[in-house]
Amino acid sequence: MFSILRRLLIGETLKSEQLSHEKFNVFWGLPILSSDAISSVAYAGEEILWVLVGAIGLLSYRYMFYAALCIVLLLFILVFSYRQTIDNYPCGGGSYIVAKDNLGTVPGLIAGGALSIDYVLTVAVSISAGTAAITSAIPALLPYKVEISLLIILLMTLGNLRGIHDSSRIFGVPTYFFILSVAILIVTGLVKYFIFGYVPTPMYNIPPATESITLFLFLKAFASGCTALTGVEAVSNGIPNFKEPAQKHAKIVLGLLALVVLFIFGGLSYLATIYNAVPAADKTVVSQIAQQVFGKTFMYYVIQFTTALILIMAANTAYADLPLLLSLVGRDGYAPRQFTKRGKRLSFSNGIILLWAAASFLILVFKGDTHHLMPLYAVGVFVSFTLSQAGMFKKWITGKGNGWRHKALINGLGALVTLFTVIIIGITKFFHGAWIVCILIPCFVVVMLRIKNHYNKVAQQLKLSKNERPKELVTPHNDAEVVILVESLNKSFLKALNYSKTLSSNIVAFHVSLDEEATEKLVQRWEEYNPGIELVIKKSPYRDVMSPLIEFIEGEEKKHPDKGDITVVITQFVITKWWHNILHNQTALFIKSSLYRRRDIAVLTVPYVIEE
Repeated sequence: MFSILRRLLIGETLKSEQLSHEKFNVFWGLPILSSDAISSVAYAGEEILWVLVGAIGLLSYRYMFYAALCIVLLLFILVFSYRQTIDNYPCGGGSYIVAKDNLGTVPGLIAGGALSIDYVLTVAVSISAGTAAITSAIPALLPYKVEISLLIILLMTLGNLRGIHDSSRIFGVPTYFFILSVAILIVTGLVKYFIFGYVPTPMYNIPPATESITLFLFLKAFASGCTALTGVEAVSNGIPNFKEPAQKHAKIVLGLLALVVLFIFGGLSYLATIYNAVPAADKTVVSQIAQQVFGKTFMYYVIQFTTALILIMAANTAYADLPLLLSLVGRDGYAPRQFTKRGKRLSFSNGIILLWAAASFLILVFKGDTHHLMPLYAVGVFVSFTLSQAGMFKKWITGKGNGWRHKALINGLGALVTLFTVIIIGITKFFHGAWIVCILIPCFVVVMLRIKNHYNKVAQQLKLSKNERPKELVTPHNDAEVVILVESLNKSFLKALNYSKTLSSNIVAFHVSLDEEATEKLVQRWEEYNPGIELVIKKSPYRDVMSPLIEFIEGEEKKHPDKGDITVVITQFVITKWWHNILHNQTALFIKSSLYRRRDIAVLTVPYVIEE
């Protein structure tokens, strides 16, 4: 029943060879990896006005435009900087890989932790903002905004579990609809104001000025508007998701992203100044502008609908990048290894499920309020920006090479500007919730270091030297076949082999190849060590261990029907601390539970205790 429901929701299992067909080109890469940055402009201008309007009243619109210009300048600095990251780090990972390679392990983990927090917040903020757009158009739904947000996150999760190819088609089209509809809004709004002489009437009263503009107030508004830049790093993080030539396609998407954000963010910010939109809890700034430009006509609802869609689709950037980031961190041993495994549809499904759970938790805690979530948002992303730019700057200074001076200048300027920005955001947003992120990032780093320490201890205890040879035991007169499941050549395998020799003289090691690189290492190690038994390797195109194992056993039974039952020997780690079980796949438990249902197979478990 479960397998039928799974196939219905996420589709048939894909072969590993189909991975190249699951990647996207420029046309689909732009909406998927840029939807976060493109959607941020829908609420970035509103966040600036939330800071200014209550303080300086009508003057807010002048200084909002100045803040928007500063943000656009910062955008282009980041775009030029990340083009260099794409050229030099084609395997993705963005800030995490750059910082770890050039600044050291801890800065890399800080960047990885900051990005992870940012991606979770991207989903929570985007979905909440999308729900706000829906409730602005249909006020009767306002009491159900939390339930609507949770339902949307669930649907997004199911869509992404179907794989990159399907999700790009499902979630890519709404981004293009948003770009088109907002372009119509901007052009129509400008024509109506400048050519037809429309005199805007604010939908809400503009509060009187209570103070004068100060540098601190302007910087606070600038920091709030910097949410427009979240998602810029997503393209450099997700290079492996592109079809070849991946780097070329990624740089094209990054350039297109900059142009789209410039047009939409600049256009909407300017419209907000001339139409005097006032931030309100029950009606977004974009909704106010659209109503003044189009009235309550069909186009107004198109704008609201596409805005809601793009805000929801922005979450897809996180669904594309966070699982990939976690797979890279997990491959380095700083996150559970389960994040490195691809699911039924070739996506990193464990990362997708974790993202769904974390974002849903935030929605419940903050009751789907975008304004309360926003102070947490930009801190993490600008920390990662700064570490990425500083890492690239050090790379050019130490490695030099062709044109290193102008490259170092670009990344050095990017590091200084983003560091200045993160300090501003940290100070102005600290007591509004940014302190939570400031605590979470160090906690994440400590947890990742402890995970790495555990994996190092396990590897050290399992390491097998050539001097540790299999015991020469006197075997009973029994040639019934014994199959030892082997993932890697280590002490736990040696213990299983020594025990198997007390059962039979007919022993074979069986390995299911899920990762070609890991299998090649096993074969090389096997030839060097030479345990004295045959190694059988079967590829699993669907990344399933059980099917190749059962197929092999049934083949052996047909070849030797007179030898009786086959004994399968499974090694299993015994962990002394309960939380360490989370860091291991528990594959042995799943294999045993499946084999127990077969009468013709005997299953033996050989435990190996990992001491702490």
